[in-house]
Amino acid sequence: MFPRLRGALSAASIALACLLAPCATLAGWALYALADTGRYVAAVAPLADDPDVRNAAADTLGSGFTGIVDEVTAGPVNGTVRLFVRDAARLFTRTDAFREGWDAANRTVHTAVLRALRDDGAAGRPVTVDLAPVTERVRDRFAADNAPFARRIPVRHTSVTVLTAPEADRLRKGFHVLDVAAFWLPLAAVVFAVTGIAVAACRRRAVTAAGIGTALGGALLALAVLVGRRLTVTELPGPVNGPAAGAVYDALTATLRTASWLLVGLGLTVALASWLTGLYGRLPRRRSPAEPVTDPTPPRPTRTGL
Repeated sequence: MFPRLRGALSAASIALACLLAPCATLAGWALYALADTGRYVAAVAPLADDPDVRNAAADTLGSGFTGIVDEVTAGPVNGTVRLFVRDAARLFTRTDAFREGWDAANRTVHTAVLRALRDDGAAGRPVTVDLAPVTERVRDRFAADNAPFARRIPVRHTSVTVLTAPEADRLRKGFHVLDVAAFWLPLAAVVFAVTGIAVAACRRRAVTAAGIGTALGGALLALAVLVGRRLTVTELPGPVNGPAAGAVYDALTATLRTASWLLVGLGLTVALASWLTGLYGRLPRRRSPAEPVTDPTPPRPTRTGL
């Protein structure tokens, strides 16, 4: 194979490998971190103690309860009742029962969404969850804490729509693409990297280029996470916005941020090791021709000379 052709093929393969590395990391994170109920619940569980998330939850609970009271009384409640409901909701978010309900709600919603995304027969149907298990967990926690009238809390089977049918269908298609990408993208990145190094005229330089490209890809991925956070915080609709949305985003992307910096560290380490190997490998060859060849022992006199 001609040297120019080998160089072009090596450069193209290494460039593709460096481009696919952050994409493969993103796909793997989304599938194995977000698409696993246990990991998801473990990631969002500490948010029950986050002040911004608790305030957002208290506002949502207070608004919902006030709306129920308005429907029952056939009219808006006065400011004193609203203030009482808001204070009660804020106190509730500081209890162990809220933490139990938070974990149960996240687990219930995540399980329902995953079941709908993985079931092709659910096309055209919305994703709904039953709040009875969540209410039962909260009631049992209140009873364990000896709260008055805890056993009288009614547990009703109430269905809440999490995703509409069009939203669920779009997410289902994206989930199938993600499932395929999470397997093939890492494999393709490794194949292109090995190919680029194998056909290179100077493999040490190819390894150095692959390391630098991987580090740049990890840095771009970390930058994309920061940009995504800004867009999420500023454009997310609904009651969970601002600092609360930022806290949720940080909790869910903690693994992705770690993976992006691992790419940066791995790439820089490989590039530095390859460069140092070439540097120290050239030093003996450069110094050896400059050293004069001398005989340290003086010549002995011969009998002819005597």
